Amino acid sequence: MLSRFLPRKMSTCPIPTPLTHQPPVIIVGTGLAGLSAATQLTKQNVPVLLLDRAEKPGGNSMKASSGINGAGTRFQTIPDTVAEFYEDTVRSAGKPYSAARTVDKERREKLISTVAKKSKGAVDWLSGEMGVDLSKVAQLGGHTKPRTHRGAKGKPPGAAIVGTLLDGLKENPFAEMRMKSRVTKILKESEEVVGVEYVDVEENVQSIRGPVIFASGGFAGDVHGMVQKYRPDLAGIPSTNEAREGSQPLLSDIGARLIDMEHIQIHPTGFLDFKDPSATVKFLAAEALRGEGGILLLGDGTRFVNELQTREHVTDAVWKSAAKLDSEGQLRQWDITLLLDEGAAAALDTHMQFYLWKGLIQKTTLGEVGQTALETIQEYADIVAGKKADPYGRPAFGNWTLSEPQADSVVYVGKVTPVLHFTMGGVLFNEEAQVLDEHGQPIQGLWAAGEVTGGLHGQNRLGGSSLLECAVFGRIAGDQAASFWKNHYLPAGEQ
Repeated sequence: MLSRFLPRKMSTCPIPTPLTHQPPVIIVGTGLAGLSAATQLTKQNVPVLLLDRAEKPGGNSMKASSGINGAGTRFQTIPDTVAEFYEDTVRSAGKPYSAARTVDKERREKLISTVAKKSKGAVDWLSGEMGVDLSKVAQLGGHTKPRTHRGAKGKPPGAAIVGTLLDGLKENPFAEMRMKSRVTKILKESEEVVGVEYVDVEENVQSIRGPVIFASGGFAGDVHGMVQKYRPDLAGIPSTNEAREGSQPLLSDIGARLIDMEHIQIHPTGFLDFKDPSATVKFLAAEALRGEGGILLLGDGTRFVNELQTREHVTDAVWKSAAKLDSEGQLRQWDITLLLDEGAAAALDTHMQFYLWKGLIQKTTLGEVGQTALETIQEYADIVAGKKADPYGRPAFGNWTLSEPQADSVVYVGKVTPVLHFTMGGVLFNEEAQVLDEHGQPIQGLWAAGEVTGGLHGQNRLGGSSLLECAVFGRIAGDQAASFWKNHYLPAGEQ
């Protein structure tokens, strides 16, 4: 039974299937990548054990608030193609892509092509088979078309997607989940990964055998560890991630190659909580807030950037134009106001309800924001109405409806600052989700998906592509691991 491979003190019920006398596929991490892989595996009657060091499942995927990208889906009203999505991703990837050597460039092209081509299928899978509402589509920064999907109402997209997959696995007889279980070593024999060691909830060291999928996330919260190692210049910038060490070194310890580790994405808009402005962990101000029409203002009430440019571009504009705030200790924060009118706010529904409830956004009037802001909003309203061109080149304005701003016009404002958000670097992998060694060769018995990987995004990730890569490569990893498990762990008579 599978229980003989699990820690005795943590064992619940053994998986009641004919296959439980075989080791499971081990998935490290319970975010969307891990859950997508587990869902694919259990469909094929392959036993799965998910390990996660956190107290609750879901990872950072649970927090994702802007949506999931898809090109050519049934929800898009403006025509969009895989080729356009591919080009937007290449453009966003920047120098790591354009300056790559031939072999490295070909590998990156295959990763980008895979995620673009399979984006429609990922949205179809989640919205069709899994029943997640993804009918609302917005255009985010760096995209030439609206292609980022979320629900029209209800939970934010990350919570909706992750919650649905968790519900599906909760009662699945082929799935086990162990929280507060920190993987400390990958077991490798004769050039093949054969399991992991981990520390369980009672601090006992355990080992379990089986093929392994790593879906353990990035290291943007590891500010005193890996962030300090690869980007010491980012010290003091707050993060949207909890302080948690990165797991990429576990992979490099067994010969996996790491790539793009210095490319850490700074998201331009993390909320400054009015009640605790010096908090080092921030709530993300979703990019959808700008996609639906929101704008960014400097402390003097003026605009300074195309809010729908890439995250990298907007962050650079903040650093060049905005004043730094006085903060405690070494914390580095900037003075930026995010402002939405009633039309943009209404389009965001539950997002706004949550932000207002948390006190991260406040309902006020333009007169309270200031005279300069009133003048700025009048100019922006004229731009939206087509009366003048936007000097910053913003191509779309979401659901902004305020056309004749007055001092008593209702608006919604929040204070935001750049935050450490996402790590583009990680373990090198290929389009089949296989982890690659220093020579670019697959390490047998090992796959990876999600933010733990590197090579897909280059120096800048497009908003909406984090959930997408988790769904695409998580499912690929699940299918690949299922085939491997059946060939290596399932006796010939049971195949």
